[in-house]
Amino acid sequence: MRRITLRRAGALVAGALAVALALSACTGTPEAPAYTPKPQVQGSLPTDIQDQLKAAVERAMAASGSSGAIVGVWAPWSGTWVAGLGTVATGDKTPVDTDMSFRIGDVTRLMTCDVLYALADRGVVKLDAKLPDYVSGVADLQDVSLLDLCNGTAGIGSSQSIALAAWLNNPDRVWEPKELASYGLGQNRTPAHTAYRDSDAGYLLLGAALERASGQTAAQLIRQYVTAPLGLSSTALPGSKAAAPAPAPALKGAFLPQENGAYQCAKPTDITVSSSSMGYTDSGVTSTIADLGKYAQAEAAQALRTKTTPKRFGAPLPAAAGAPSWYQATGGAMLVGSMIGQHGMTAGYLTAAYADPTSGFTVAIVLNDSSAGSTLIGDLSFELAAIASKAPAAKGQKAPAFALPFTPEDYAKAVDGAAICPLPQG
Repeated sequence: MRRITLRRAGALVAGALAVALALSACTGTPEAPAYTPKPQVQGSLPTDIQDQLKAAVERAMAASGSSGAIVGVWAPWSGTWVAGLGTVATGDKTPVDTDMSFRIGDVTRLMTCDVLYALADRGVVKLDAKLPDYVSGVADLQDVSLLDLCNGTAGIGSSQSIALAAWLNNPDRVWEPKELASYGLGQNRTPAHTAYRDSDAGYLLLGAALERASGQTAAQLIRQYVTAPLGLSSTALPGSKAAAPAPAPALKGAFLPQENGAYQCAKPTDITVSSSSMGYTDSGVTSTIADLGKYAQAEAAQALRTKTTPKRFGAPLPAAAGAPSWYQATGGAMLVGSMIGQHGMTAGYLTAAYADPTSGFTVAIVLNDSSAGSTLIGDLSFELAAIASKAPAAKGQKAPAFALPFTPEDYAKAVDGAAICPLPQG
């Protein structure tokens, strides 16, 4: 199946990463730091690299039950590949377009921490301020700081596993951040400050605290300190909590119902229209692949910081017990070898975005069914990065000393292992 759409615009979209970032200083706030992106070779990645990337994405689409995907890969020394694969929904023959918007899931966490550091750099809050100073009803978290919430070291659980059924069955429901976070707060705690713990509840509470500290909404804060400075005109945290899709044209999002414990891969349920409140400052932002790529590269380079200390990614912790030494977490990010980014789910979508701060190498991907969960999209993004990192230098260019501590085969196997739907044979 070959459904790479918008080939007529491929060169323009592929070059957008460097061009739009170069213009970002003109659209930001007056105090926004300038960001000069890495020079990007204009042109496509070699055909054999594109074919490997496409095959990996299509296999992950089958594994996750997704009808469509949008992917962007930027290798500054070699070229780009930006493509829409498949169709917007099962049974809908509309091809996926690279201009379509979608919910970016846990990449939102990076933006929430961007706001925290922006306010701290400007003296509005202190990183070590305690959560109960800004959020009521959490007196038992008196030792938890705003920085703990950003770093994932608050010791609190995640709400997603408990709230997911309510999200899927009633996507119109409007959630208050503290109400949704309460599901995570009700789980057994681990000691604060000692280890990383994946907790959507932490980022929901952090968003509420930042609103209280600044007197602005989370949508306003993300616009002021993240999207405006970087010129991300297609990226926003929806300000209204009313149920709505991502801005048109939108990639449709779905989940797979289960019968007798088996996913019904041929019968997805459309959940494109849902309340942004279910994600809020943990996973509620919407974007496009071009904007997501721009953001990932700028974020890896910490382009939004107005101060150089404290270093946001300077003291990472293991991402999980037994995780390899190159897989760490801090500052709202996952650190994968030299790459910095995030991956995860929100109802209807699996999204990942990673970039290498030195070379500017960037990978971004979205699948339009969230049923397989965060592990699959993380594995896929690592597989794509491993493939594209080996792209040869274009004429007159020199490939950087950039290597990842894993192979494409490692994560191709991992994607297969996370499959919830039948994989293509052969």
